[in-house]
Amino acid sequence: MTAAAFWDKAAPRYARRPISDEAAYESTLARTKSYLSASATALELGCGTGTTALRLAPFVREYTATDISGAMIEIAKEKRWETSQRNLSLRQGGVAPGDYFGESYDTVLAFNLLHLVPDLAETLDMVNGLLPVRGLFISKTPAVGEKWVYRPLVTVLRAFGKAPDVTFLKVSQIDHALVAAGFELVETGLYPPSTPSRFVVARKR
Repeated sequence: MTAAAFWDKAAPRYARRPISDEAAYESTLARTKSYLSASATALELGCGTGTTALRLAPFVREYTATDISGAMIEIAKEKRWETSQRNLSLRQGGVAPGDYFGESYDTVLAFNLLHLVPDLAETLDMVNGLLPVRGLFISKTPAVGEKWVYRPLVTVLRAFGKAPDVTFLKVSQIDHALVAAGFELVETGLYPPSTPSRFVVARKR
């Protein structure tokens, strides 16, 4: 099953699922908002059903949100219609460079995505190319490589088609990959620390 097909199938259930850690989610939003500007353009990769996009779009001039799953995007469009968020555009798109040919943004965001991409270095190189010098990349990534229990759990779930392909990243690997891709780390955090889920604000050098 392709990644797009997996998330298309999971979309209805994903849309109904409550946020697992509301405090960590709100902390992530608060720190992210502090780096946004009313004059800026932003791109969110892997937006899912658009919950975060709808929360952050009011803080920038233009907000574009993409997801590999067409089913996720359709749910996100329904949510946008209900809220009349006019500066938010939604479309299907993955993490391949060709998906964003000729585009540029002041800020790129990716929440709960980097552990799911097939090639982390390639994805970060693509993000770098979408930003101007000193542009920001804001991400949060479950560092599932930090706890051994995640590996057998994900393996079992994948055997039953209940989990996607996952890279078992550690916090240090996430940070090092961003630096290697041409970013400097401006702010880091763990929201929540129990996963741990690595929040990073990185600036293009």
